[in-house]
Amino acid sequence: MHRATESARPDALFNDPLAERLAGEHGRAIVAGVPRSTRNGWWLVARTKIIDDAIARAITDGCDRVLNLAAGLDTRPYRSQLPPEFTWVEADLPKLLEEKTRLLADQEPHCRLTRTAVDLADPQARGAFLDDALDGAGKAFVLTEGLLMYLDDRDVVSLSEAIKRPEVAWWMFDFAFPGLKNMMNRKMAGMMQNAPFKFAPENGLAYFEDLGWRTLEAESLFEAAHRFHRLPLLMRPATWLPRTDPRHPGRRPWSAAALLTH
Repeated sequence: MHRATESARPDALFNDPLAERLAGEHGRAIVAGVPRSTRNGWWLVARTKIIDDAIARAITDGCDRVLNLAAGLDTRPYRSQLPPEFTWVEADLPKLLEEKTRLLADQEPHCRLTRTAVDLADPQARGAFLDDALDGAGKAFVLTEGLLMYLDDRDVVSLSEAIKRPEVAWWMFDFAFPGLKNMMNRKMAGMMQNAPFKFAPENGLAYFEDLGWRTLEAESLFEAAHRFHRLPLLMRPATWLPRTDPRHPGRRPWSAAALLTH
């Protein structure tokens, strides 16, 4: 729904003509129920734009495949400028992919798109999926957007090890700061009881660097939203505070997007 709202702006940062179809009335109801400070989706708009730009640069740098893990209702294969021969792989749970495929049955992606139903929490199933999805790839871009904060620490470590393969050149994700995890689990306890925030490392990016990854880019979504002129007026005074150190995120209720390599 936030992508649809952004797309309707005259100064839109991206255009997603399918977002409103996928959101539907259920999406509108979800947005209506979230805290007012996040209701305009400034954080999701910023995250979407950051990832869009990172994928475009990666393709320019020779990326030959995108693996979108827990792809959800993403529409980049339909709205991004992609080479027709480019390979894009989406993975998610069966019921979600069935619904998405049904809703987009009359649409043609701009590239070679495949969808795979897989439980990414199952190490054996995940390994088999990655073997198949990365077959023939030389410089793959793995995206886990909006996923890590719902995982246990051990699952994040397991996922990191699973995608640390020679075919994978980039890993992009967003992660919550501890202050955001605490705030969201407190303010949205009713809505998030089936999917509470779990993962928010105290040492931020250093957590992933300790796992053998090297940071190429990282930015808090708060600061990115300010840069994109999407931050709500009442939140702008917080931009006067010192910039966030992504390796020492502290208690600020923010999150960040990062692009890593190994």
